[in-house]
Amino acid sequence: MNEPLLKITDLKKSYGSNQVLKGMSFEIGAGKIVGLLGPNGCGKTSMIKSIVGLINDYEGEILINGKAPGVESKKTIAYLPEKNYLPLWMTPKDAIAYIGDFYDNFNKEKARGMLDKFELPLKQKIKTMSKGQQEKLQLLLVMSRDADLYILDEPLGGVDLVSREFILDTIMKNHAENSTILLSTHLIYDIEKVLDRVLMIKHGRLMINTDVENIVADGKSVEDLFREVFSDVE
Repeated sequence: MNEPLLKITDLKKSYGSNQVLKGMSFEIGAGKIVGLLGPNGCGKTSMIKSIVGLINDYEGEILINGKAPGVESKKTIAYLPEKNYLPLWMTPKDAIAYIGDFYDNFNKEKARGMLDKFELPLKQKIKTMSKGQQEKLQLLLVMSRDADLYILDEPLGGVDLVSREFILDTIMKNHAENSTILLSTHLIYDIEKVLDRVLMIKHGRLMINTDVENIVADGKSVEDLFREVFSDVE
């Protein structure tokens, strides 16, 4: 029996007396597009940071390809954080060279091609770019890696409606074959059509873990189910 790509068992995380993850357990296999859905403050980002190794003081177990988060797992995970992480003095040219030197599975030619599609100037400093341009640059850096697991935290949040479909199309066309995408967002309508599975988190607990086809079979959309689960959350 093959190991799941991502396996989380009884994951708990607290900040002082505030417990933000309350015993979460689930598995994700290879080749899936998974929506990680929930309102702000529900625990999505804490879970993501635990998976990618930015948070280590959690309880429970996280396994990526059968191994705990660490040096080896970081080689196979491509992570897009919600906020800009690149030095503001860098240009796209600098960023491509930097990430290319850091990861063996980074395709510089693919990155340059995506740079042209996004119409981002090669030598413009990041500090002079708009928020949307910065997010597009970070997205192309992530999607130019040949990763097993892509974790994208609000990749559509800083761009206008016209750009969202283009970015989503970029994600779908540029992830590695048989890889899995874990996509955290509050823009459910925009991503519903590409999802295979959804995880819905409420107050640090996993409320929904099901395939989209099961939701559709019940005569609902993902957005319908989201509204039901979070009807009491402002």
